[in-house]
Amino acid sequence: MGDAVARDLRMLFGANDRSVEAGEAFTNRQSQWQSVVAALTDHLQRVASPAFDVEDLASARHNILVAHGVGGIGKSTLSRKIEAALTHSGSRPAQWEAPAWPIERLLPVRVDLSRSTGVDFERVVLSIRLALAALGRPMPAFDLALRRHWERNHPGEPIEEYLRRGGMFSRFTSAVNLPSQLQSAMADVAQALAMPGTVGGAVGQLTTALVGALRERRQTVRALAGCTRLADILEAEPDLETLSFATHLLAWDLAQLPAEQQVTPVILFDTFEDVGDRTNRDLERLLQRVVWLMPNAMFVITGRNRLQWAEEGLQGQLDWAGPAAWPGLIPHVPGSRGHSAPTARQILIGDFSPQDRDEHLARRLSRDGRPLIEADLRRAIADRSHGLPLYLDLAVMRFLEIRRTGRPPQPDDFGDFPALIARTVSDLTTDERHVLRSVALLDAFSVSLATEVAGLAHDAAALRLTERPFIRDELTALWPFHLHEVVRSAIRHAEDHTDDRWSPQDWQRAATRALTALGREFSHGPRRDRAMLIGCLRQGLRLARDFGLELAWLTEAAFQYVGDSVWEPLAPPAHDHETAALQTPAQALVEMLSALARRQREHRGRTVARLTDIIDSGLLPAELHEMAVYYRAKALRDIGQSTDSRRGYQQVADGGGRLAPAARRGLAQAARLAGDFPTAFAAAQTLGWEGRHQRVLGDVWWLQGEPARAAAAYLAGRSEAEQHAKTGEAAHNQALRALAVAFVDPSQADDELDLAEQLLANLDLRATTINAAIAGLIRDAGSPALDERVRVLRTELDVAGLTSMTPTLELAAAFHQAVLDDHDRLSTTVSRLRELTGGRDYAYYVDIACFMADLPLPADHTAPQWLDGEQATRARWHDLVSSRREVLRTSR
Repeated sequence: MGDAVARDLRMLFGANDRSVEAGEAFTNRQSQWQSVVAALTDHLQRVASPAFDVEDLASARHNILVAHGVGGIGKSTLSRKIEAALTHSGSRPAQWEAPAWPIERLLPVRVDLSRSTGVDFERVVLSIRLALAALGRPMPAFDLALRRHWERNHPGEPIEEYLRRGGMFSRFTSAVNLPSQLQSAMADVAQALAMPGTVGGAVGQLTTALVGALRERRQTVRALAGCTRLADILEAEPDLETLSFATHLLAWDLAQLPAEQQVTPVILFDTFEDVGDRTNRDLERLLQRVVWLMPNAMFVITGRNRLQWAEEGLQGQLDWAGPAAWPGLIPHVPGSRGHSAPTARQILIGDFSPQDRDEHLARRLSRDGRPLIEADLRRAIADRSHGLPLYLDLAVMRFLEIRRTGRPPQPDDFGDFPALIARTVSDLTTDERHVLRSVALLDAFSVSLATEVAGLAHDAAALRLTERPFIRDELTALWPFHLHEVVRSAIRHAEDHTDDRWSPQDWQRAATRALTALGREFSHGPRRDRAMLIGCLRQGLRLARDFGLELAWLTEAAFQYVGDSVWEPLAPPAHDHETAALQTPAQALVEMLSALARRQREHRGRTVARLTDIIDSGLLPAELHEMAVYYRAKALRDIGQSTDSRRGYQQVADGGGRLAPAARRGLAQAARLAGDFPTAFAAAQTLGWEGRHQRVLGDVWWLQGEPARAAAAYLAGRSEAEQHAKTGEAAHNQALRALAVAFVDPSQADDELDLAEQLLANLDLRATTINAAIAGLIRDAGSPALDERVRVLRTELDVAGLTSMTPTLELAAAFHQAVLDDHDRLSTTVSRLRELTGGRDYAYYVDIACFMADLPLPADHTAPQWLDGEQATRARWHDLVSSRREVLRTSR
């Protein structure tokens, strides 16, 4: 379609409503046009250089640009638009910038190589020659070779009859000139050889005489004598091989044109994937020969696959292969796919941007100049397309189909399209299709993982598949490859009508292989870090949940996941998890780990409810059931339900399982919260690293008014965590160390908080982050601007359901008020603390607030069990306030 507003016949015949206008929607592709302009500019400069020699067969070639991409991405449309833009400036899309050189000196010709066109190599060569017929003069050297080829391979068939029958007269308006130009070339040679009687007769007699004259270097044929390889080509057997080499003569003829008639052919080969495959490169070899032997022509190739000519392994299959021959076609460096360097001549045609998707849909169907598809529906379709143009076109067809029924189309009508499967697998081998379906189960994969999931013995099919444009890469990622999301969704969910489609049992077996393969990666792979743990868990949990698989290695992975308390997001629960009952252990495990990760962002009361449902389902094996009980106990503590929390901790501790040390820590912390500091202190001595003994000690020490001893314990705890590569635990200890140091040394607290911020940078630890914020308040105690920060943190704690942290925030406010000697506001804070603690957990914060200002305790208050008595503890806390006042006084 030459016109940008040409009516699309498929859409036109998709509706009876004649008011609906169907237009071709060509969207943007500015970056590809810029690549074309840059490549042509470079090419024109090279050809214009005095050092350029059209007969140089040794120099590297730069006369090529390759645009490749997944089927339906718009490659053919791009090819047609480039041809039109180079033919007439008025056909250039408005968003494409005008090139710096005049297009009148270009001669574009586009050749569609798709199997459906029936094109063969002979027609390719004829298409190029017919385009050059527009120059109105013969190409003498090439025309002689073409005429000889024609007489041998098409005896008795006039070339004009062949052109007319093949429809080439209608495509090339200058085609009618070709027979007379061939005849003119023959006549010129006959006249030079004084053989006028041979014109129109046997070409062989004339070419034999010409070869003799060229060998003898007669002056009569000096016009052709400069073509050093003409005689060799005219002597060779006139088959397709010779015809391919004869294109060198065409390049030579073009180079002989007078300066005012010089043109640069721009030859566009489209649908290049149809020229053959990796085991049959016969046609590809002939076409590559044309590109190499016509260095003064520019070639723009579009197809599904990257061109491999720069790979040395193809030497022997192709005449010219390797990076020295085709420097612009060298495969991309790691991480650069789709972001080519300025000199690269292979560009990946990417997906449409969100704006382009909407524009495409808006232009596709219209009525009275207004988009027929409403904006909300366009947005839903665009989001689901992930920018794939083929999906957008299929969605438009479905829109018309639904509209014919009289029902307005809804977003849910646009899901996966079976046609995407057919387009994707059409040119894949059987093994490649098998690997493709296998990796559709995975979010990301490597070649070895793909081969194992497919159950194949060799990597060849997976290696070939990774070079397809619907496989995207990020070579620095854990697994470097992933399938285009729309293609993956179609393969997994759309109805497959291909002959080799998979049965449900096939998918089940592949999922089992995939889970086993991921387990091997997790247990025995080259990487044994947290990134590998999270990657394997995310993929493995989805597989186990979706296919009802046994948990296997996922149990061990789950314990490693919770061991560091980092809480990266994992596989989300099913879409209907709020109402659907859990049915399999895998579903229960996904729900549990999801609840643990999401508790950093949702109210802890919701966490308790979700974990209770999991516990009540009874689906998890004993050790994972224990995990749910333990983390429910922690969440119960956070929302202030201490009795139920202790009961859960005790249950896990009595079970003696893997979480028993953590549960004993929970019981020690429960004793601390109740004000039984001697019991908490004694328990800390028995916990060891697994029970995070140093953190428990620190939590006891600072409450005694000894923040320096607490800071030392937290430092020891951070060091132990770093030795065990537990970044979450290290961050916990550092935030608490900052809080302890903030009481005694505000300047050092700055450094401690900076380090805490660094450790928390890539972690999702909400409570720890709030601890660091409280440490900042304590550091800044005495500052007039503190009150607003306290109010903001109160709100954040309420939203998060972290009510157990609110008393600590109020204690920080009390320290600030004591430093300012503001007894009225301090009295209000003490009252708030009494209300929050209710004589239960954290009730000792009332004592500490009073100690800070050396105030008497409330008459009905129950004193906690301090490590060395109330008076010593009171004195230490009051000294901390006095020291801060002195710091503020001397700093003024």
